Amino acid sequence: MPRSNRPRRSSAGRASAGRSGPGKAAAGGKHGSGPVPELDLERARAGIARRENAPDGVWMVRTMTARKAEKAYICPGCSTAVLPGIAHLVVWADDHIFGAAAGLAERRHWHTNCWTSRNFRYR
Repeated sequence: MPRSNRPRRSSAGRASAGRSGPGKAAAGGKHGSGPVPELDLERARAGIARRENAPDGVWMVRTMTARKAEKAYICPGCSTAVLPGIAHLVVWADDHIFGAAAGLAERRHWHTNCWTSRNFRYR
C-alpha cells in the first residue's frame, strides 16, 4: 500500500471542517485553526534591552541583529564604521543627568567586541 503524503487531521477537525454553525467560529474568526507561526527567538530577544552596571554608569544595551542593521554608524570604541548587515549593540545611558529620554536620544551603535572590551580608565 503506498503511503499518503497528506497531513492528517484529528477526528474533531474532520467532523467540523466545512461546517460553521452557531457557537462555532468562522474560518476568518477569532478562533481560526490556521497554522501557528514558529517563534523566531533571535527576533524576540533582539528588541529587549538589558541593563548593565559598569564603573562608568548604568547602561541599557540592545542587540541589533545583522538582518535589522540597515544603516552605517561610527563606533565610539574604535572610530570605524559599523556597516549595514553587521550585528552590533545599541547602547544608551540609563542614568542620564537629564532623564531617560535624553539618554535614549544620545544612544550610540557599538561593535559588540568594542563594547565588551572597553576600558574604564579615568583621566
